[in-house]
Formats: sequence, C-alpha cells, structure tokens
Amino acid sequence: IEMRPGAGAQFCRSAGTSAQLLERDETRGHALLRMQSKEQRYVLLSCMATVGEVSNPEHKNQSLGKAGRARWMGRRPKVRGVAMNPVDHPNGGGEGKKSGKGLSPWGMHSKGFKTVRKVRPFIKLQRWKAKKSSS
Repeated sequence: IEMRPGAGAQFCRSAGTSAQLLERDETRGHALLRMQSKEQRYVLLSCMATVGEVSNPEHKNQSLGKAGRARWMGRRPKVRGVAMNPVDHPNGGGEGKKSGKGLSPWGMHSKGFKTVRKVRPFIKLQRWKAKKSSS
C-alpha cells in the first residue's frame, strides 16, 4: 500500500501482514484502512495497493537458535542500563545490584509516564487508542 501516489509500497510489507479497506470516500478522494495494529488511517484513492496478504506468516515464530545468528543479521547485544556506569546510562551505577530509575538512555521516562503524542491529519484512530479500547 502506498502512502503517496507513485512513492512505492510503504505499508504492510512484512511477512504475513495485511490491511482492511473500511470505506471509500469518493468526495474527499480518500480510502480508510485498518492496519494490523488496529490503527485506522486515510490514504488517497490514487495510491496503489495489492490485494491479499504478504506470504510467510510463520516468519515471526522462527527461532534464531543462537546469539551468533542474530549477529549475522546485524543485531547487537542488548545491554541493560543498570549494568552500565553512570556516564553511559541514566540507570547506571550504584553499589551492588541496584534497580534502575526507569529511564531511557536519553533520560526520558520509560515506565508509566505518558509522552506527548502528535495529532496527524491522516490518522483517524491512533494505534495506542485502538489498543486501549480493545482491551
């Protein structure tokens, strides 16, 4: 599914993904799509899309088996912030096994703190709101 006409596919490209067409608004020239994340978003009717779903839905269940295979794919090890020094991470330092302060490497709160969310004109129902209403 294209975001802008002629830009090439940018939505629903990974294995097993699809989107659902909810409505076509001929007067505005938009189509409303429901993504797999339950987000609802408007796309121009002149944008190209492929019917069906991307193959290989079992891709997400594949086990890498060992750390080396993840490294071949370019993934680096995840080091916990509490295991670092204070110069490297806001959660680092302390005597013994101290728990962290719940911050990202850039000092943003990561546990329960709501960050500012931008309102975008082409998104009818945001991903986080859709998840909240479904649970």
